[in-house]
Amino acid sequence: MRNCLSKLSAQNVADYYLSLPDEEAGDLISNLKLQKLCYYAQAFYLALHSSPLFNDQIEAWNHGPVIKNLYHKYKDYGATGIPSIKKLDLSVYPEIVCDLLNEIYKIYGQYSAWRLRDLTHQEPPWKEAYEMGATVISHESMENHFKTLIVTND
Repeated sequence: MRNCLSKLSAQNVADYYLSLPDEEAGDLISNLKLQKLCYYAQAFYLALHSSPLFNDQIEAWNHGPVIKNLYHKYKDYGATGIPSIKKLDLSVYPEIVCDLLNEIYKIYGQYSAWRLRDLTHQEPPWKEAYEMGATVISHESMENHFKTLIVTND
């Protein structure tokens, strides 16, 4: 599959996720949770398409996978929720990406930030990178591990 998504960034994925919660119902996403949702989006996209969803690197930090520029943009919110995005230009998101991001949110969005942190600590991509002292979690390790989690209808 040809990668036609080079225009997407981790910020685009973060914006998509920040547009989903119902702020009036008290449903907000913290920086920690946002990091994990973006990580899972990248990992499953790699597993499905052998190509990255975005080019930003994901690093192995103490509390799991982190995209550095997103962390710094939202760090002032601490553990509190980041305000939701009210209006998002969906034209930059191919349907295949929206479908994946929605599926990731449906599965992982129900968990707390700390539950997601704990999940990533049990998975080889973060665990191996962190234990080896590697800064970056490789696309290859994400792709290889998350391919084992995909159920196909063959």
